[in-house]
Amino acid sequence: MKTKIYTQHEEHTEWLNKLAFYKDEVPLLEKRIAEVIQKNTSKEVAQKVEHFQNQLTIQLNNIRQIQHQINHDENAIQNSIKDNPIASDHRKTEDHKEEREMVESFEKHFTELRTELNLFLSKWM
Repeated sequence: MKTKIYTQHEEHTEWLNKLAFYKDEVPLLEKRIAEVIQKNTSKEVAQKVEHFQNQLTIQLNNIRQIQHQINHDENAIQNSIKDNPIASDHRKTEDHKEEREMVESFEKHFTELRTELNLFLSKWM
C-alpha cells in the first residue's frame, strides 16, 4: 500500500510525541514504585517491585528502539525530498506498516503494564 509522504511525516511526528510522553511517564512510575518498597519490606512486595522495575526498563528500551526506527524512516523521507523536491507533497511511498504495528503494540503493552502497576500500587500504598 502506498501513502503520501506528508502523511507519513505527520504520523512520525505523532508517534514520536506519544513515545516521548511514555518515556516521561516512566520516571514517575518508578518513583511510585520506590515509595512502595520504602514502606513495605516483605519478600512478596520486593519481588513484584523487581518485576515492575524490569518491565519499565524493557519498555524504555522498546521506546528507544521504536524512536530509532521512526527517525531512520523520517531521515529517508527527508533525503528523498532533498534528492527530488518537485511535487514531494503529492508523491507516494510505501506505507510504514511495521512502524505503525510497533507503536500500536507498544502502546497496548505499556497500557497493560501501567494498569497492572496501578493495581499493585493501590494495594500496597
